[in-house]
Amino acid sequence: MSRRSERTSKLIQREISGLLEREVNDPRLSKLVSVTEVTLSPDLKHAKIFVSTLGSKIDKEDLLAGFNNASGFLRKELAAHLRLKQIPQLSFHYDDSIERGARLLKLIGELSTNEDDKISSRNSFLINKGG
Repeated sequence: MSRRSERTSKLIQREISGLLEREVNDPRLSKLVSVTEVTLSPDLKHAKIFVSTLGSKIDKEDLLAGFNNASGFLRKELAAHLRLKQIPQLSFHYDDSIERGARLLKLIGELSTNEDDKISSRNSFLINKGG
């Protein structure tokens, strides 16, 4: 990814995140939604926006439908706030990496708890046996 493309994607990510906080009134796009990544095509005409939600069990299809309904508004606001020759077409995709990470951390925590239990039971066995 070129430096210009990378900077532009970061700007778009920051701006859409701000718009979600301040101006989007769609209940499907609650405050628990975050923009995790923006990737731009080499010609900067298309942007893939990856969104994620944490904490609520919102339906992914509803979330993406809310973003697709708001895409015109978001493009208009991007045009007003960013100085770009052409505002890219926005396509929204669900990113489940946060959920997968949380699930992995939970599993690791369970494993370490199980190992601690095994070690403490082994130690108590050795202490009780006198060895």
